[in-house]
Amino acid sequence: MPLNHEQIGSVMVLTMSRPEQRNAWGDDYHETFKQLIPEIEGNKDIRCVVLTGDESGGAFCAGANMKEADTHTLESIGDFLSNLTVSRRTAPFTLLSNLPKPVIAAVNGYAVGIGAILTFCCDLIVASERAEWRLPQVALGILPADAGSTRLARFVGKGMAMRAALGFPILAQEAFRGGLAQWLVPHEELLSKAMEVAEHIAKLPPIAVLMAKESINAGQEIPLPWAQLADQYRFAALSLTEDKKEGHTAWRERRKPIFKGR
Repeated sequence: MPLNHEQIGSVMVLTMSRPEQRNAWGDDYHETFKQLIPEIEGNKDIRCVVLTGDESGGAFCAGANMKEADTHTLESIGDFLSNLTVSRRTAPFTLLSNLPKPVIAAVNGYAVGIGAILTFCCDLIVASERAEWRLPQVALGILPADAGSTRLARFVGKGMAMRAALGFPILAQEAFRGGLAQWLVPHEELLSKAMEVAEHIAKLPPIAVLMAKESINAGQEIPLPWAQLADQYRFAALSLTEDKKEGHTAWRERRKPIFKGR
C-alpha cells in the first residue's frame, strides 16, 4: 500500500511512500485516501492526523508521475463532466479539507504539484528547513487543480500565490514568514515536532476542536456578522457538553482534564 498508515496513540500518521519516485502521486494514493479518510473520521480514538512523505524518498511528494504518457490527459470531456460531481466529492483534496479532525502536514522536502496542493488542504503545516513548494502546472500547459492556487492565496495572499502559480518556488523560510507553515524546524526534528503538535491537539476536547475547525473554515466563506452568529450557536452547543464541564472543573481543581468527546 503506497499510503502507509500507523496509529500512534490518538494520532494517525499517513505516509506517502513511493521512494523510488520521490513519493510521486498515483491513482493508488487516490484510492487509499478514499478508503482511509472515512475510517479515520469514524474512529473516535483518532483525534488528529499527520500527513508526510517517506523520508527515504527524499521528498514530501514529487507530484504527478510525468513518465506516464497519459498523465494529465482526458479521453473524453463528456465522461469527465458526467463524473465530475462524484470525483470532486471523493478527491483527496476534498476529503482532507472536509475531515472534521485537524490534519497536520509534516513537509520534509519537495512538495510539487499535487503534493503542494495536498499541504494547502491541511490545517497546519510543520516545515523542515529542506521543505520547498513548487507549482509547475502552468509551464506544462495546465493549472493547479482543485483550486490549488486559491487555497494557497488564503494562506499567503494573492501576490505570493500568483508567484507560485507561475512557477517560482516557495522556500521553507518564505513559507514560514508568509504564514503557509506555522512551524519551521531542523530537518531531523520534523516528525517529533509534528507529533508534539498533534499530541497537544489530541488532548483537547474533541468536540470543541471540531467546532473550532468548522468555525474557521466556514467563516472564510461568509460575511463576518454571519460567522459571528454561527459561532454563537456553536458556543451555546459546546456549553452543554460534558467536556465543557470537565474542562472548567479540572481548571478549578488544578488538575489535568480527562476529555471523552461528550
